[in-house]
This record gives sequence, C-alpha cells and structure tokens, in this order.
Amino acid sequence: MNSLSDIIKSRKSIRAFLNKEVDSNLIKDLLTTASHAPSGGNLQPWKIYILNDKSMKKFLDFQVNWKGQENPPYPIYPEKLKEPYRTSRNEMGEEMYSLIDIGREDKVGRLNQMLKNFEFFGAPAGLFCFVDKQMGLPQWSDLGMFLQSFMLLAHESGLDTCAQESWSLKQGCISNFLDTPDDLMLFCGVAIGYKDPNSKINELRSSRRPIEDWATFVD
Repeated sequence: MNSLSDIIKSRKSIRAFLNKEVDSNLIKDLLTTASHAPSGGNLQPWKIYILNDKSMKKFLDFQVNWKGQENPPYPIYPEKLKEPYRTSRNEMGEEMYSLIDIGREDKVGRLNQMLKNFEFFGAPAGLFCFVDKQMGLPQWSDLGMFLQSFMLLAHESGLDTCAQESWSLKQGCISNFLDTPDDLMLFCGVAIGYKDPNSKINELRSSRRPIEDWATFVD
C-alpha cells in the first residue's frame, strides 16, 4: 500500500481476529498521530480508554458478571429508517450472514454472531471512545474524523480494526469498569488486532452507492 487511496479503499471492518499480541506503544503512536485530525475550534473532544492483553481479559471477565442496568445514550440507527439507507443496511446484513452460512430463519445463529460484538470479535486489544456530554453534533463529527484517521493509520501499520457502535448498549458496564467521570458519554468501541485470514466473515466488503446517487455538481 503505497498511497492514501490504496489504504482507504482496502480498509474494511474485521470481525474475526488472531490471538496475536498488539504492541501498546504502536497503538499509542497511532492515536497520537490520529489526534491531528480536524477539530472545530481545536476542542479535540475525544477521551480514549485502551484495553490490551491483561486489561482486555479483566474487562471481558467483568462484563460476564455485570448485573447493573443499562441506559444506552443514543439510538444506533434512526427509527423507521428510510430509503436508500434501509436497503443498504439490510443488504450488508444479508451478505454477512450468507458468507457464514447463517440463514434468515436461524435466529439463534444470528444472535450468537451479534453477541461476538461484545467480545471485540476476539481481538486482543480495543478502545472505547468517550465524549463530554456537553458536546453537540459538530463535535461528534470531530470524533468521526479522529476515528477514521486512527483506523486508516492502523491499516497502514498492518493492524486491522472494527468500529463498534454496539458498545453504546453497554455504557453502564463499561463506565463502571473504567470508573469514568459522570460527564462522559460512550460513543463507540473499536476492536484492534490482526485479522484471521481463514475466517469467511473477513471476506465481507460492503458496497458503496454510485456517486451519482449522492453527489451533485452544481452548474
């Protein structure tokens, strides 16, 4: 991968990882470089907590025994999602389950696959991205640019990632484990590691609608 274009086009979400150690210093370097992403007013609204190796194991054990209440801070998708967004989401889901031979009627299989989100898909490292509750929509855009920068840098370095808004469903558990301040809200998690090249699910590559569908060059 010699160009930014190659890195952007070849990056994808990985949902099965090898049991291979990730260097914490590498993650630190990548996060430091990603912090140069655009940020309105230079607020840099992200607060990042990193799990790796022993701390990842501690968190996963803690999560299994967590009995507290959960109050998700935001809906992951809008209600009554309209077209073409509804079709894009449904098609990707069907492509993924088809790859791993889980039929539409196999509700248990689909549930078990969904629950792998809450194991970071077996990744040895991961992070949680928080934002101050005071922040608004513009700062959420800053978070997106920061996370995209991090994931592209990780891909350039040979690491693989999967951004996971599903972790917002477990903010209570995560905040309790990390002992985060009350003014922080969980935005997402990111699985970090090395992809399992033999896993069928890692063959999934989501399609993109053609530019004519979403861009208008004004005369």
